[in-house]
Amino acid sequence: MPAQYPLSPQFMLLSNITQFSPMLYLTGFPGLETIEHWIFIPFFLMYLVAISGNCFILIIIKTNHRLHTPMYYLLSFLAFTDLGLSVSTLPTTMGIFWFKSRGIYFSACQIQMFCIHSFSFMESSVLLIMSFDRCLAICHPLRYSVIITSQRVVRAGLAVIFRGPVALVPLVVLLKTFPYCGPRVLSHSFCLHQEVIHLACTDTSFNNLYGLAVVVFTMMLDLVLIALSYGVILRTVARLASQEEQLRAFQTCTSHLCAVLIFFVPMVGLSLVHRFGKHVPLAVHLLMANVYLFVPPMLNPIIYSIKTKEIRHVISKLLGLRKVSAESWG
Repeated sequence: MPAQYPLSPQFMLLSNITQFSPMLYLTGFPGLETIEHWIFIPFFLMYLVAISGNCFILIIIKTNHRLHTPMYYLLSFLAFTDLGLSVSTLPTTMGIFWFKSRGIYFSACQIQMFCIHSFSFMESSVLLIMSFDRCLAICHPLRYSVIITSQRVVRAGLAVIFRGPVALVPLVVLLKTFPYCGPRVLSHSFCLHQEVIHLACTDTSFNNLYGLAVVVFTMMLDLVLIALSYGVILRTVARLASQEEQLRAFQTCTSHLCAVLIFFVPMVGLSLVHRFGKHVPLAVHLLMANVYLFVPPMLNPIIYSIKTKEIRHVISKLLGLRKVSAESWG
């Protein structure tokens, strides 16, 4: 849903010159240009927490051999996808804040949207594998170490993670073949396929149907399978003898469940708004897109640092709190 934003004569001239690689115009935060220097602060903090937090998780897992287990390999996959998602939006978002640079070449926009959607699909896949890992750990604890090995986790993770980017290639490449007319204005401070496709002045039925099919058979399917996994987990936990055992078993899933909720709830909301919310105010589009792309990478390392005993123990040692045992964190 493109925003109405005044285009400068310099931009219109540059857009006419670059017909073979059209120049697109990133709106950023329409109507809030006078307070963008204040908006910059929370975005900068989100980037700082997301990038440093996920790098910190990766370094901890890499340098501590005790954490070289399937569960932490999956956590490192999640940190990697969150880091990639943050870095994908960083150039254009910070470019608007720092340099007031709103123009982006179509080829650069293609690369950015491919990275954003690819890392989103990767994160969905990682969360699915993590749900299977938690399901086996709770439902079949005696067979867990036999079924879930480090090599199997790495192979399965790589295979499932790359399904999204491979499926996205034709979707992004086809955008180059469409003619674009009228104001090439995007609502956000980054490129999304859902928006760019609306700027094409030709029939885009194939892209729309193919894009919907990719989302349904990747992210939506992942969400359904994650829900089924938690159904099995809840049934198994309910059969345990005491409430203490039930609570202890389910606590092993709380970090993953939080990660699932903060990723899929904004994703479903954004998809619904883009598909059916043509008359929804632009502020809703901006809010949903920013929450979907910025909040999960920021919150995931915080959640796992708080809820994972081994990582808390490593953090306490790094902070010099060597006398604090892992058990004292609760």
